[in-house]
Amino acid sequence: MKKLIALLIALIMACGCVALAEDVTTLPREETLYFAGQQWGAVNSWNPVGTNQNNSMAIAAGAGWREIMFETLYMWNVLDGQLYGLLANDDYAWNEDMTALTFTIKDAAKWSDGTPVTGADVVRTFDIGVEIQNGTGSSYGPYIDSITADGNTVTINAKLNDEGAPINPLKILDFLELTPIAQAAWIDTLVERCGSDATAILNDAGEDAPYSGPYGKFASNDQQVVYVRNDAYWGQDASMWGKLPVPKYIAHTIYADNAAGEVALKAGEVDVCQQFIGNVQNLWLEDGLPISTYYEEAPYGICLTMPTAWFNMNMPVLAENAALRKAIAIAVDYDSIIANAMTGQSPTFADVPRSLMNPTEGEQALYDHDAVADLQWVGNDIEGAKALLDEAGIVDSDGDGYREYNGEKISLNAVCPNGWTDWQASMELVAAAGEAIGVEITTFYPEADTYNTVFTDPNQTEYAIFMWSPDASTPSNPWTRVNQFMGMDYVGVPNNWSGNWGQYKNEEADALIKQIPQTTDEAELKNLYTELTKIYLTEVPSFSLMYRPSVFHSVNESVWTNYPVEGSTFTMADGSEVLVPPADCTDGFGVAALYELELVG
Repeated sequence: MKKLIALLIALIMACGCVALAEDVTTLPREETLYFAGQQWGAVNSWNPVGTNQNNSMAIAAGAGWREIMFETLYMWNVLDGQLYGLLANDDYAWNEDMTALTFTIKDAAKWSDGTPVTGADVVRTFDIGVEIQNGTGSSYGPYIDSITADGNTVTINAKLNDEGAPINPLKILDFLELTPIAQAAWIDTLVERCGSDATAILNDAGEDAPYSGPYGKFASNDQQVVYVRNDAYWGQDASMWGKLPVPKYIAHTIYADNAAGEVALKAGEVDVCQQFIGNVQNLWLEDGLPISTYYEEAPYGICLTMPTAWFNMNMPVLAENAALRKAIAIAVDYDSIIANAMTGQSPTFADVPRSLMNPTEGEQALYDHDAVADLQWVGNDIEGAKALLDEAGIVDSDGDGYREYNGEKISLNAVCPNGWTDWQASMELVAAAGEAIGVEITTFYPEADTYNTVFTDPNQTEYAIFMWSPDASTPSNPWTRVNQFMGMDYVGVPNNWSGNWGQYKNEEADALIKQIPQTTDEAELKNLYTELTKIYLTEVPSFSLMYRPSVFHSVNESVWTNYPVEGSTFTMADGSEVLVPPADCTDGFGVAALYELELVG
């Protein structure tokens, strides 16, 4: 059977076509690493410069970009806050006034078709993004003026403000680790076959796109996605990993919900699980299963982000009433969310008072806690919420138990993807808070692939209160997260995966946000973040529901072992030891885990 499968793969790779493996159980178990919790719904496209791909294993970011297929220039390591060269050498450098950043592409880097990765590929990836306004264009076009290349030497030229200073050097660093590089020649082919039409380019299936990563598409349908290792992968060169990743296949079954993925993890049908598992410690303490996490004790992962409920400012009742927004926010029982929805896998808002920062020590030091203490809340303040609404004149006039605005009953929905059980439990508590204060809030759980097309539409009025997570850890954070919460750069941007999904507008906040990237004085930086926190806690354009790992990382060691745990390192080409983060063997520097896996026994 193994020889037959190997022959089939060889034939597929040789002819450039793809066979659809209808049953992943036919894959050799000792060569396949199975995942859950990253891919929800069938893949829409394999287009690295497209949009709405719903292709989370190949085209998405978690704790860094997922590096298994479409690679970035550098990899982010959430543990040490450093960038490590992937397609590029570890040689990026700013000029004196930080208006230009230069780096070189690795000589060994190759595309899956055997042609070299060059500086021209970086240039074309950025240029097409600006032309068609994909995620790269909308995220980095406001900060990058141009990218030029002389062979494998690439220069990123910053956009400048009126004083001649770079608008935001931090976002240029983000570009290095969050932008998958596409092949220039393929982009030209794509543009030609789409007649230069931006919409057609964005929605092209991209089945023929070359990739630089260690794995390529083997099979994809509505039940599973399977990747096969490219044994000619350039990364086995001594300048990079020095070897191939261990698993021959990476397979992701598309489960209906978290519960189904957890059942498969317990059964050993899943090796790496990126989904929330309630009371995960019981899997080894009570059930005796060979399942583990990065930390042995709670919170079991590194809490870097804050899943957030966003108010839709396209709806006048929400846009015009900060009192309504804050009343809903202070009425929510966050302790119940953390104790029940998160089963204690998060600090409480009493432990880490809410602000714009994640719970890490570095970010918590960036604002004046005492200056905003009177604006913070821990939740479940029903009487305080009612008082806010009464004072604002938002009352129940007709005696039906629900408050009105402009003579009409306030009726909102609270929305998140179906099957994301911890998020759904959170939104049920948001709805319960509404009920307690006389505001009708009903829950609604569309499938994830549908949800993703709606909340990213800047003009949508379908979802009133909806969940999404801001950025966790990148070179530009916490600035990027603050910009995602309140910055106006993303207002009206189509296909918006970048931020400010509620379309909140505040010119004062936006002006403060724009000062941060040029501010080097630590005291002034702290003052800016403090003032922004005051605005955020007063205006409440959104409210975080919990602290959470940017990715969950639970593993079953019945087939594979030697996953990263606290203190695990990878030996780089120069002999240095680098900590490997709990990033599901796929994200940023976490992909190093694929090179260290071992079969049990």
